[in-house]
Formats: sequence, C-alpha cells, structure tokens
Amino acid sequence: MSIIALVPFVALLAQQPVSSSSSLDFEYFKTKVQPILLAKREGHARCVSCHTTGTPMRFQPLSPGAAMWNEEESRKNFEVVRPRVVAGNPLKSKLLTHPLAEEAGGDPSHDGGKHWMSQDDPEFQVLAAWVRGDARNVPTAANKVRIIQTNSAGDTVSIIDPVTNTVVGEVKGIEVNHGAAAAPDGSRLYISNEAESTLDVVDGRTLKVTNKIKLSGHPNNISISRDGRRVYVSIAQAPGAVDVVDTATMQRAKSINIRGNVHNTYVTPDGRFVVAGSVVGKTLTVIDAQTEDIAWALDFNLGVRPMAFDRNADGSTKRIFVQLSDFNGFAVVDFATHKEVTRVELPKLAAGKAPFLGGGNVSHGLAVTEDGKMLVVNSRLNSAVYAYSLPDLKLLGSAEVGKAPDWVTLTPDSKRAYVANAQSNSVSVIDLQAMKDQRSFLEAARYRACASRTAATVEQHTFVSTFASLCIPRTYNLMHACAHHLRTSPNGMFR
Repeated sequence: MSIIALVPFVALLAQQPVSSSSSLDFEYFKTKVQPILLAKREGHARCVSCHTTGTPMRFQPLSPGAAMWNEEESRKNFEVVRPRVVAGNPLKSKLLTHPLAEEAGGDPSHDGGKHWMSQDDPEFQVLAAWVRGDARNVPTAANKVRIIQTNSAGDTVSIIDPVTNTVVGEVKGIEVNHGAAAAPDGSRLYISNEAESTLDVVDGRTLKVTNKIKLSGHPNNISISRDGRRVYVSIAQAPGAVDVVDTATMQRAKSINIRGNVHNTYVTPDGRFVVAGSVVGKTLTVIDAQTEDIAWALDFNLGVRPMAFDRNADGSTKRIFVQLSDFNGFAVVDFATHKEVTRVELPKLAAGKAPFLGGGNVSHGLAVTEDGKMLVVNSRLNSAVYAYSLPDLKLLGSAEVGKAPDWVTLTPDSKRAYVANAQSNSVSVIDLQAMKDQRSFLEAARYRACASRTAATVEQHTFVSTFASLCIPRTYNLMHACAHHLRTSPNGMFR
C-alpha cells in the first residue's frame, strides 16, 4: 500500500488568491468538512497527517486522545481553509480540485494522490455543498450507514449494514451491554457495561475491547459530546448521577449529582447542553456542557422517559419532547422558558383493536428527523408508530409495527425509521413518507438474549442524538439506539 505525501498539495493551495468567503458556513465546516480531513482512505495518508506540521495550510494538532478538534481549534482551521476556496464555485476551489482526478475535472497533478475519482464521490459532494452554500443538499451514501446493536441480556454487540440488513461485525465479551456511542471519527465505540459498572472502549477497526473505565455506579444509557472528548453516562443507581468520562485520559473526570436515578442522557443538537432524565426522580436536568454544572431542572408529575429535540433556525435547542411514565404520548418543553407548554396524547386505538399491555412504558422511543420536519413517536400500547409535523405538531400518519415498539432511530436522509419491537423480537423499517412497514427482521427462535440499545453511524461524522434499535441474532426486547454520522468503508472502521 503506497503512502503519498500531501505537502505539494498545500503549496499549490497557498498560491491561490484569497476570495470572498462570506457565504462559507462555519458550523457545516466544523461538523461535516473537518471529518473528511481526518478520514483514512485506503492507500492514502490522512490529510491531517501532513497538514498539522510543516505545511502552509496548517491545521491545529489534535489534543492527545482527542477524536475531533474543539470549537477554538475548529475556528482556526476554518480561517486556514477559507483563502483556499472560491465561495460558490467548487471547481475553482483548489481544496476540491487538487485531490480530484483530472478526468473528473480536477487538477493535472497532486503529489498527495487523487482521493476522488468522480465528482459523485460522497466526500467531494459534501465539500461542494459547503462551497456552494447548500448545507442541506448533501446526498447521503446509503452504503456507509451502520447500526450498532447492543444486547442487554447477552455479551455481544453487533454491527449491521442497513442497506443489506446483515451483520457485518461483532463486538464480544461485554456482558449486559446497554448504551452505545461512537467517536466522531469512528475510531472507537463506547458501550456501557451493566455487569461490571464500566464504560467499555472498543477499537472501531478491530472491534476489540481496549479499555474498561470504572464508573461511580450501575450505568444505563450514554451519549457523547460533538467533539468526542466527553462521554456522558447515566448512573441508574441511587442517589443518581451523570458520570463524565474524559476520552483523552480514559478516566472518569467527574460525577454530576442528579435528583433521582438517571436512565437516559442526551447531548442537545448544538452540543451546548447535556440533558438527563430520571424516572424515579420525575425530573429533567439540563447541564451546561462547558462548565459541567447544572443549568436548570424541571419537575414532572410522572417519570421522565426518552427525549428528543427540536431546533431553532440557528441550531440552538427550541423544544424538548419528553415521554413520561404511563402516558401514551409526550410532553413539550420550551427550552428558553424552562416550562412544559403542552402534552400531546397519541391517537386512540380503532374499534375492535386491543391494546398491548406487555413490555415497558406505554409510549417509549421518539426521534426528530435530521431535516427537522418530523417527530416520530412509538406507542407500545397501540403497537404503532406515529409521525407529527414540525413545528406545528400535526399528525401526519401512522404505521402498525410489532409488539411493544420500544425505541426508534432515523436514517440521516430523514426517509426511514428503524423501530425496535421488544415483544416481537423484530425491527420494523418504516418509510416515513409512505408511513408503511417496509420489512420486519425476525430473529431465529434458538437465540435468547435481551437486546437493548443501538447506535447508528453514518457519513460525515456528525453526532445526532436520536434513539432506537435494530434486531439481529441473539437479541430480544429491543430498546435503545443513537444515530451518529461516520464515513466508513467495508474494510475500514466499523467494517
């Protein structure tokens, strides 16, 4: 395998005159462009390997153990790249044309090698969309999506390709695994281990457990910061806490005390806050991610279950949708005022249909599509999934699924939902436009473990706080998942 230097690539970029770059979006650069600079392509050195030392276009070095640049470092990188881009014109931007094959419209030569053979390459498309100022119109490479399925009564974590719906990898030896999260660059998986009260670290390429980080108590679900430097672990043991794990030192940095055992912990879409929910304490607690102090809390008359988030135009959190114990629907919390503004009850069953009374909470699992236009909500009681329009929360439609749908995760193109049916031992794939069950995956009867949480990884490395799961062999009572953007390949990270 040849390793090709990228130094001449930088030299040519430095010769390009500075252009108007007022339309270049920093947030898009931070979350979608920077992961490309960190990505490993077979036969090539990573951009970051050469561009952090000894080159004119010099990025900030990553901190030891960090998977992504922080906010300050990202802004410095942004300023370095801006002069090398002609806003609005991808094919006049050396950042894009130099690594592009000449026959595809790229420059004649590049000592760093030609990384993209076509302008249809997903990476090129991401960069082109950024240069054009078209941040939303980025095609998703469906064959790059991965679902990470944990099994809470087993000792394996399975990696599924949702294009073929086949298992393409397996993590072994984590007994009673629960929550899952992935590093922004896909180099690691983090799995909460209930049997040992640890956060287990998994190498994203070999799928081997490399570290076990001792927690303050019995864990449940987890989430990860946008830059990958912190993992937040729900401690479901009295008195209740959120453990903060430093992914650079691989140690628990602190524990944030919460009133009541913590079941679920989320990071808001803008990455500024961590939100913890307690069933026992009947509280929702919002933590400032920068100071790691409690910002505010909200009490309910019922236990707090899964949550999802609505965004303002600037990406900040607008509303929290909160499922509650024994309520077949969800509450709506205004993030700015810290108040519950309404509750939405899911539709009643049609005449002649009986509710399903087994399994967990009456309504468990909800998620907001990446485009921010739809809220998807499970009903265990109705054995159905409902879709509501955003921001007006009008019922769009429903789909009947298996027994006790417990969690749901959404594809990054906002087209499909994966719904875990706990008591049917299956996962339904829902066409969100047609709202019909496309396919169910039934496990073999010989398998008997209890599945729970999954994490989806998709192109672009951007973490998304949505939850659900997908059925695979040796799973049952499917529950959790979270979506996470990751660019990968069949032989790369997450295989």
